[in-house]
Amino acid sequence: MPTNDPANDPANDPANGSGGTPAPAPAPAGRMASARQVLRNPRIWVLPTVLLGLVSLLLSLVYMGGILDPRGDLHRLPIGLVNADEGAVVAGQPTNLGSRITGGIAAAPDPKGQISWRQLDESAAQESLASGKLYAVLVVRPGFTAAVASLGATGQQQAQRPTMTILTNPGAGSLASSLATSIAQAAAHAASLDLGRTLTAQLPQQGAAASNAARLQVADPATIETAVGHPIGTHSGLGLTAFYYTLLLVLAGFLGGNLIANGVDVSLGYAASELGPMRTQLPTVPITRTHTLAVTSTMSVVLALLTSSLIMLACVGILGMDASHLPLLWVFSVCATAAVGLGVQALLAAFGGIGQLISMFVFIALSLPSSGATVPLQALPSFYRVLSWFEPMRQLTDGVRSILYFDARADAGLTRAWMMIGVGVVAALIFGFAMTTYYDRKGLHRIVPEHAEEPHPAI
Repeated sequence: MPTNDPANDPANDPANGSGGTPAPAPAPAGRMASARQVLRNPRIWVLPTVLLGLVSLLLSLVYMGGILDPRGDLHRLPIGLVNADEGAVVAGQPTNLGSRITGGIAAAPDPKGQISWRQLDESAAQESLASGKLYAVLVVRPGFTAAVASLGATGQQQAQRPTMTILTNPGAGSLASSLATSIAQAAAHAASLDLGRTLTAQLPQQGAAASNAARLQVADPATIETAVGHPIGTHSGLGLTAFYYTLLLVLAGFLGGNLIANGVDVSLGYAASELGPMRTQLPTVPITRTHTLAVTSTMSVVLALLTSSLIMLACVGILGMDASHLPLLWVFSVCATAAVGLGVQALLAAFGGIGQLISMFVFIALSLPSSGATVPLQALPSFYRVLSWFEPMRQLTDGVRSILYFDARADAGLTRAWMMIGVGVVAALIFGFAMTTYYDRKGLHRIVPEHAEEPHPAI
């Protein structure tokens, strides 16, 4: 029997593809799912469990693996050796004990190759400290041989003590300078004891007084002093401001890249905006992946001007961080933040949601322990030293350190930093646009079905 119910009219059935207006989707039958029902579904646990477990394991291995044994992982830590001793005539023979000491330290057995002793003159050593190439310098002071000869001849407690000085380089990093200083101190003390054994054997037999006073004094004759070889400002965090400033730049690029990508997706209708209980979904704008990447990349570069300026204002203007070459520091900061942002956009465009994790490992997780900023590269396992050749934070830290501590010298890491920023920008643009162009040509658009046949507007 025919019915007048329009819902039963085949002409109004959208599956027939003819006439009528499609009926709205029916409301879900039954009551809403409860939290208990959802939690009892094994499928809802699989993805977050696997991803979170892997991330936790990898982050633990990456971070802790680089700091557990800095001394055991030492590999060619650069320390300078300077002989400023003029020598003296001892027992009728020209003698230079400073040369003997520095030569002996440099030739000491080092089967694991942990230390790279570099014998230099005073001016070359100061130059190397000023460019961050040395972490410390051990100097045999002028008059060393004459002081030793006087000490051995008189055996008096008031005799001038021969002196060795360790020059530190806090701008190279607090841990790097501390490691180098302790190694130099140990080497200087060992050399002093070795010299003391020789002097003790040469002491004349002068009775009880000689054995008690002279032998005690000459057993460890050298005075070992410590001084700052290349000073930095008092508001430099003991050489850590370069690391934390670089970290701020990288975080600004990384977080900014993710926020920009999400904001663009919301504005174009590909993601919903939720604020508390309020949810907004804008109409979808048909646009290619390539044009979307062009939008997010442009915004990352433009907003790098803002974030870098605010970071510099907070650190230098408000907190009073010691910094010179401010125009150069600002330009470098903008370029560094923009380079990180472009890298993040390329990874997000190529890998989608999982690109957030990939970019987190590239720019944060693997970059931090291989930066050489807190633990020197020479005290890291070989895996991290390999990473340091291309991980961005190492390059950026060297550039910031050069500007802040080493008078913006090109050979202090600034040239390499600029080169790697350029390489990073080019690589990000090529990779990102190559992947989005490929997706677009394959028809893998981020376009909802009702817009699939509409022309894509140019940006």
